[in-house]
Amino acid sequence: MKKVALIVAGGKGERMNSSIPKQFLLLNNLPILMQTIKQFSHFEEIVLVLPNSQFEYWNELCASHNFTQKHIQVSGGKSRFYSVKNGLEKIDNNSIVAIHDGVRPLVSANLISNIITKTKNGIGVIPVVPVKDSIRKVKGENSTQIDRSNLYKVQTPQCFLSADIKEAYTQEFSEFFTDDASVFESNAGKITTIIGEEKNLKITTEEDLKIAEIFMQ
Repeated sequence: MKKVALIVAGGKGERMNSSIPKQFLLLNNLPILMQTIKQFSHFEEIVLVLPNSQFEYWNELCASHNFTQKHIQVSGGKSRFYSVKNGLEKIDNNSIVAIHDGVRPLVSANLISNIITKTKNGIGVIPVVPVKDSIRKVKGENSTQIDRSNLYKVQTPQCFLSADIKEAYTQEFSEFFTDDASVFESNAGKITTIIGEEKNLKITTEEDLKIAEIFMQ
């Protein structure tokens, strides 16, 4: 079955204190988004979802960095939900699709392979990592400790058979949808988790960028 990467990149760089959207900031002398796309270079197709206003700048970056990895560009929507939905429209039904954050450039080939291998009809597969910090639920002036033993942070790529996830995205948008897994579950899909990787961080702050640079050394 054909493997397709759907990479979603709609960041603005506000938490980076940067006028440049975070996916275009340099990581090891290459824009973060290019580092991310490279991790899926062995896939048959790569679909990149960007705000339409960033197409020209992205194409200029590809030219200046001699970035020739083949990919399809798709206009993003008003939220991540609609951006993913737009990207899915470009993917045929006989595929395995890995939906990935454009600013997670350090995902390993091994993790990608493990997720793909476990993806089946009606079952989506997502990587998670255990919560290490103590957790408290705060409501007003009161707070209570929460048992963290069964709590995990969710990562991407999140993988599904394309026909399954496309059907799930025909639902009306809900504020409950925080990722693709929640959309899938809302449409009676089942989610399997596998242990992800600590280095598969989502770069959203200047500190994250510095950590990613250390990981790439």
